[in-house]
Amino acid sequence: MASPPVRPEILFPLFSPVTALSGVGPRIAKLIEIVAGPHVVDLLWHLPRGLIDRRFSPPVAEAPDGRLATMTVRVDKHFPGHGRRPYRVRCGDDSGFITLVFFHARADYLKRLLPEGEKRVISGTVEHWNDELQMTHPDHVVTEAEADTLPRVEPVYGLTAGLTLKTIGKAVRGAVERAPALPEWQDDAYLKAQGWADWKTALLAAHAPESEADLEPITQPRARLAYDELLANQLALGLMRLRMKRLPGRATNGDGGLRRKVLEALPFDLTKSQTTAIDEVLADMGSEGRMLRLLQGDVGSGKTMVALFAMLNAVEGGGQAAFMAPTEILARQHFATLEPLLSVAGIQGAILTAREKGTARKATLAGLEDGSIDIVVGTHALFQKDVGFANLILAVIDEQHRFGVHQRLDLSGKGHGVDTLVMTATPIPRTLLLTSFGDMESSQLTEKPAGRQPVDTRTIPLNRIEEVIGGLQRALEQDAKIYWVCPLVEESEVSDLADAEARHADLKRRFGDIVELVHGRMKGVDKDEAMRRFAEGPARILVATTVIEVGVDVPDATVMVVEHAERFGLAQLHQLRGRIGRGLRRSSCLLLYLPPLTETARARLSILRESEDGFRIAEEDLRLRGGGEILGTRQSGVPVFRLADLAIHQELLAAARDDTKLILARDPELTSPRGAALRTLLYLFERDSAVINLRSG
Repeated sequence: MASPPVRPEILFPLFSPVTALSGVGPRIAKLIEIVAGPHVVDLLWHLPRGLIDRRFSPPVAEAPDGRLATMTVRVDKHFPGHGRRPYRVRCGDDSGFITLVFFHARADYLKRLLPEGEKRVISGTVEHWNDELQMTHPDHVVTEAEADTLPRVEPVYGLTAGLTLKTIGKAVRGAVERAPALPEWQDDAYLKAQGWADWKTALLAAHAPESEADLEPITQPRARLAYDELLANQLALGLMRLRMKRLPGRATNGDGGLRRKVLEALPFDLTKSQTTAIDEVLADMGSEGRMLRLLQGDVGSGKTMVALFAMLNAVEGGGQAAFMAPTEILARQHFATLEPLLSVAGIQGAILTAREKGTARKATLAGLEDGSIDIVVGTHALFQKDVGFANLILAVIDEQHRFGVHQRLDLSGKGHGVDTLVMTATPIPRTLLLTSFGDMESSQLTEKPAGRQPVDTRTIPLNRIEEVIGGLQRALEQDAKIYWVCPLVEESEVSDLADAEARHADLKRRFGDIVELVHGRMKGVDKDEAMRRFAEGPARILVATTVIEVGVDVPDATVMVVEHAERFGLAQLHQLRGRIGRGLRRSSCLLLYLPPLTETARARLSILRESEDGFRIAEEDLRLRGGGEILGTRQSGVPVFRLADLAIHQELLAAARDDTKLILARDPELTSPRGAALRTLLYLFERDSAVINLRSG
């Protein structure tokens, strides 16, 4: 068996820990890891956010108040401080005098730094105090001979508590010095057309801005680096897709008998987009290749029905289907929806979660092994080694972003040529879809099933919270169930945000035991029980954090209160609102905010009031927040880019996609000279798994 490929030796210095850099010990390394990452390469991607311009060099007397100035002065006299009085050093030039002020200073150090009678170059912010010029703690003091070492334009980097600009600046310079000249991986014609320099030159320029304009993401050095990152992403996705296509598939074409039975039993008509999506999925399953399709649909758009018809096609074709949900409560909800319809079709279904134990679990495992169970709904439990199938044809994965790629492959690996349908209730803008899935086939559900009522969405300032709580009583009298969402679990010293436990205690004092609490820090069993009490009774008010964003279906829930709505993302608020309006009664979503609102927060809440279209909302979220935050990237499976800004670099993304198609058409194994350079690019941006998928290593 061939050994897996290894990172090229030329990149070894970049993947050393940051402690390999001069002046970076374990304590500083931990702080650098917070802002950039643990390796030297992470500092290359930690680009300047601003700059300090020290080029202004006026005569002392002409230095304006509050301005950063660099001046050559003569050191006249030291005045040591006493008690709380600061240490002062009088300096000057032919035009006038300035006093340097130092607090908690060591006299011996300052006398060596600023010897009386000698000249020094000082740089710092000038202040006018009692008609005198002074500079408190100059940023730099050097001799005239050292003047050239003083940074005239100093980049400003993102910091964290305990990390100074001087420390991070030195570390970044050390990292950039380690950057090797790398073989060119970009297309020569495209490089020339864009007017871009080579990778290392672009990197050096990005870390040496000369003006504010140089900090813009559209500058040539930054655009070049962003394109490198986007190309690495697209190439990795392209290689994964190529591998999927190479894996043996099989055509599944059912006779439609089971589907007809279920269609006749449905108490509603399928929407036009459901019918279209089902046709697209069945066509994919009927092809010889292995299906990997994304089904996007807003909350309540009927994705489960599309999945059911795909699973029925698999059973008609003589095989089995598995439906995987991210939580036990969601798996049980799906099974409760599907079981009556499976029964109508005469199909044996089962559920498999961590809760199934003993005899019941053994019976389910045996049924999957011998093929007597046609469709199974479950959680991560479906991945376990003791779960085997007689003939798994289709894997349906709900809320795909909750599962890693390797887990999806684990499930599809439990059969031969297994087709995969992944579903998400968070509509993903085309731009993000390309960065997460490449050119993966996608079906969209754009309508809501008949009978769904629009949700009345209102924004209310937090100082009217008592009115809102008073309104809960009226809603309860009409048999409503109520969600109350808070952004934090417990009170924080550094935040005045509502805390779920305090709000729960307050509402419980007012309304009694009908108030339930659920949050992410609770044990799974306790969380499920709290959700069950709300869904089935006796609880009527559920105080929660965003764990309910994708969760239990409670048709009786008609009121959603979101406290500090200005702190939530647009897509997240839309997901939360999707928990209500699921029955036939009118629903209300109350977004409580703390004024004054930022321009972005105001726009976000305004869009939510205007629209319930998840696709429009996702696009607006991308426009308002940029790709770095949308959908809560760490949870959503959408890659977090360090150099590319998806709201700005969309043309570069399109170019990277097109270039990837050409690369893989001409050199799918990346064996040409450019292919070898592209392998280096994949390693540079830590897309190692894509290289491992290359047959030639």
